[in-house]
Amino acid sequence: MALQIGIVGLPNVGKSTLFNALTSAKAEAANYPFCTIDPNVGVVTVPDPRLDMITHFIKPQRVIPTTIEFVDIAGLVKGASQGEGLGNQFLSHIRQTDAIVHVVRCFEDPNVVHVAGSVDPLRDIDIINTELLLADFDSVDKRLKRIEKQAKTTQDKKLKMEFEVTLKTHEAISKGQPARALEWSDLEKPFVHELHLLTAKPVLYVCNVSDTDFSAGGNQWTKQVESKAAAENNKSLLICSSLEAEISQLPVNERAEFLASLGSDEPGLNRLILAGYLLLGLDTYFTAGEKEVRAWTIPRGTKAPQAAGVIHTDFEKGFIRAETYSSEDLFKYKSEPAVKEAGKYRSEGKDYVVKDGDILFFRFNV
Repeated sequence: MALQIGIVGLPNVGKSTLFNALTSAKAEAANYPFCTIDPNVGVVTVPDPRLDMITHFIKPQRVIPTTIEFVDIAGLVKGASQGEGLGNQFLSHIRQTDAIVHVVRCFEDPNVVHVAGSVDPLRDIDIINTELLLADFDSVDKRLKRIEKQAKTTQDKKLKMEFEVTLKTHEAISKGQPARALEWSDLEKPFVHELHLLTAKPVLYVCNVSDTDFSAGGNQWTKQVESKAAAENNKSLLICSSLEAEISQLPVNERAEFLASLGSDEPGLNRLILAGYLLLGLDTYFTAGEKEVRAWTIPRGTKAPQAAGVIHTDFEKGFIRAETYSSEDLFKYKSEPAVKEAGKYRSEGKDYVVKDGDILFFRFNV
């Protein structure tokens, strides 16, 4: 699944530094606005200790983790929806992503210029959110005007529902309410998806702090962001992008010791990747055998045939059944035969909803 998370924020908040650390790529990071022009895309593996534990009991020839894509998008400024800064080009880059990581500057540094002249994370968040709302309003307003007259005279139920969804969205955005705050029926959701709304995307606020404030667990600015995120039913996360960049450059065998000196047992990037994974509403299932142990990404709530289709479309078309057991049962009983002996190995049909951490073997016939 080529799912993408866009990293957004004002210029010089640490987006590209964070992206470089995430992907060990070389997105340009400099002390001036708009140093990122074209979006940089990096594929990162999703850290999952269960994968390592499975390979402890099932010795494969190779191990393949699941991945997720992060996109470093140029800094937006006030007026971007009207063409200011680098303008609508970069709003379109956000539109192509599935979720948003909104990096917010929560540190003072006279050597790093702030595009607005001072550190104020709530103001910065409002600038970005307003530009996304304005961009959505513009696209929804145009669509509403295009279909309104026809929707009022037609008997076409689909067109009428499209109009109702568009009107509801238009009214909400007009009041400054993001589309993700609205509730939709299963029948309405496809029409919402067709609107390609920026404010419909789930958001994670990342507070970029100094190394001192990271060790202290935050500062007065991060508390403000945490409160705002909670009020919006969103999440926030504490990161020191410069520190994460430093950790990413260390040899792997030296990272644990360095993290221990900071009072941590894992990089903040791991928490960010997992938070992004959860933000997209994803689960992981595994296939495990002598040739390969592999993690697969599925949307939460996926049924067995569709989960099989992630491996190959033929698996879904010819699905017969799924033989499955929990990875937790493997860790408990130490081997697949022992899992079977304990009665934890099951055969499931087409209506089975795959659970996070399931180990699956698909039977199919094409």
